[in-house]
Amino acid sequence: MSLTFITPPLQQINSEIARHAGVELYVLRLDLMHPWVNGNKWFKLKYNLLEAKEKNFTTLLTFGGAYSNHIYATAAAGNLFGFRTIGVIRGEERLPLNATLSFAVQQGMQLVYLNREMYRQRNTPALEEYLRQRFGEVFIIPEGGSNLNGVRGCTEIVNDATIAFDRICVACGTATTLAGIALSLHKEQRAIAFPVLKNGAFLTQEIENLLINYLASGLPSPYSSPASWELVCDYHFGGYAKVNDELLLFSQQFTQEHGVPLDYVYTAKMFYGVMDLLQQGFFCKGDRLLLVHTGGLQGNVGMEERLQRVSKI
Repeated sequence: MSLTFITPPLQQINSEIARHAGVELYVLRLDLMHPWVNGNKWFKLKYNLLEAKEKNFTTLLTFGGAYSNHIYATAAAGNLFGFRTIGVIRGEERLPLNATLSFAVQQGMQLVYLNREMYRQRNTPALEEYLRQRFGEVFIIPEGGSNLNGVRGCTEIVNDATIAFDRICVACGTATTLAGIALSLHKEQRAIAFPVLKNGAFLTQEIENLLINYLASGLPSPYSSPASWELVCDYHFGGYAKVNDELLLFSQQFTQEHGVPLDYVYTAKMFYGVMDLLQQGFFCKGDRLLLVHTGGLQGNVGMEERLQRVSKI
């Protein structure tokens, strides 16, 4: 498995919709950084791995669902950088393992299952103590890499090569990536996040808390205050990991036309939202838009398997 990470390329999208709106459209292809540890997952893991190494931990423990991109990436990163890994999976074990969990096991990850009631306590000291008693001294990474180390890594997504954009668009699950991006932009820029969860406006408080806590932590920040940001909550398609035929068709057509594969859970919803807003005149003529491709393509295999099972019922 390669330790080599490439600089994510910028790809211009030559879209008639964007041309008609008078907008330049680019994609930051984080999905191409590495075969297994890519997208925003690498940025959220990077400083967690460094802290674990500095503190002489040998085992990483983290949380996720059965199709989790974070579980997949953590298992691969642990194998790459010499950590033992434990994945605490929401729900009951189901055999045979799906593609995501099979890959995690192949990378050496030990899978542990928690019922949904216990899993909801994953961020509590009581459950962390239970896990440490069971597994010993482990370095615990929150679900999705959603901590200040994760925010720190995400401040590095928008770099010198991408600083000239007016609007930076990203799909939003835990808000960690959006917080890091907002901290890395200058005041004339604006970050726009597309929550993939239903009723995603609740993330406003999560983002504000992350930004306040990060700036108070003393960790490095490109700027002393975040750039402006907003949530666009109308493109969740029914909620987390929910899709319909319209989204699937859009994703397939976008890939065919522009050569950019999209994952159904995150980037397809954000790309759909951007293209729809372009047609509504949401953006200003002359804007340069950067769409951040956050990876997660491995999840499409599991999603397609689930959709096939549903279609047979």
